[in-house]
Amino acid sequence: MKNLRELLKERYLTPIKENPHLYLGVELEFPIVQVFGQATDPAVGKSLIAHLEGKFGFESVKVDSEGQVIELSSPDTEDVIMFELTYNTLELAFGKADRIGQIDQRFQLYLAEIQSFLGQYDHALAGLGINPAWAINDNRAVKVDRYQMLLSYLALYKGMPQAERFHTYPDYGSFICGNQVQFDVSKANYLRVLNAFNKIEAAKAYLFANSPFEGEDWGTSISRDLFWENSMHGLFKKNIGIYEQDFQTEEDFLDYLEESCLFYVYRNGEILYFPPIQLKDYIDQVEIEAFDLSGKTRVIQPETSDLDQHRAYYYELLTTRGTVECRSVCTQALDKTFTPIAFQLGLLVKLDALERLLASSDFFELWGRDYAKLRRQFASNHLSKKELESIRDFSQELCHLAKEGLQERGFGEEVYLENLV
Repeated sequence: MKNLRELLKERYLTPIKENPHLYLGVELEFPIVQVFGQATDPAVGKSLIAHLEGKFGFESVKVDSEGQVIELSSPDTEDVIMFELTYNTLELAFGKADRIGQIDQRFQLYLAEIQSFLGQYDHALAGLGINPAWAINDNRAVKVDRYQMLLSYLALYKGMPQAERFHTYPDYGSFICGNQVQFDVSKANYLRVLNAFNKIEAAKAYLFANSPFEGEDWGTSISRDLFWENSMHGLFKKNIGIYEQDFQTEEDFLDYLEESCLFYVYRNGEILYFPPIQLKDYIDQVEIEAFDLSGKTRVIQPETSDLDQHRAYYYELLTTRGTVECRSVCTQALDKTFTPIAFQLGLLVKLDALERLLASSDFFELWGRDYAKLRRQFASNHLSKKELESIRDFSQELCHLAKEGLQERGFGEEVYLENLV
């Protein structure tokens, strides 16, 4: 078996280009809600997918174990419409584009058709980070192995010695929704992007929080963070969330990545899962006790190809496509869908200036540089006057810089920040 470091370099660093064109890719998750507060009817979502097949060039590309179409794709645009984990959540993933407006135009086209269809059944897509009917919905996974495995894996917390540190909602993935964007990065700037964007999570929490959770008194407007971090995904701290350090070198980053985990593999086409094992320890395992979807135990040995299933859950994630994915933003109100995307894109364009701002900002002089703590602090529902004034000032500095970046691009994308600056 190859050395772990070599495998990680091949998977994550080799795809990064020297001087890539700046494309962006957008993934939007929306809860399907019953407009009068009743449970979402999964049959409505399934009918929606059937209705959309053939429209806008969409073709069926994936079905569940019962033959229900669960994913559509357009060969022309590479846009995808699919269920995300459950039949109650719809994801719209857009093919790469040069500018936000290209994606927004298609989004508005799809959204009008989707809302018109759902409205016939008193349902709609909602611009919320939590499905409001989470407690009464059928939150079972879409009937494909990876989604079914994921909910079973998250339920493993019940047998863990550290069970008290976890929340009790292993099906949370069935009702939380996010707004994600990917940007092409280069070999010269990918670490700079990870470092800089890691530092602005407090401001993003303040600007874009949209997932309060009524099931617990957590005192935060971003329950998505707690769902992720206080689950099996967060058993090892360096597998998830905000990076604890700046990365000065490629080796620093790979050292950190080795602390992330594997928790499932395939054997002869069958998916198997197990309590998370950090990559640094995985390769040297003699054998691993895993579970199949029926819960039966299987003993396996690690293989090189298992790294194909590696998924870390960082808020700024280097993907296997030479992009950085920003994934800490809640689904936004429908009319603000592209606001966080524009905000992050503008800051990327002004990376040099962003780094200077972050190095000298009074915000960090006042509150320190524990970035994970800062995000939690400024996602609170009960900010003091001092905290509120400070995060407003910091966020406004970032917003103005983002606006400058978008203006420099010359595509009129600064219009998406009108409600922020």
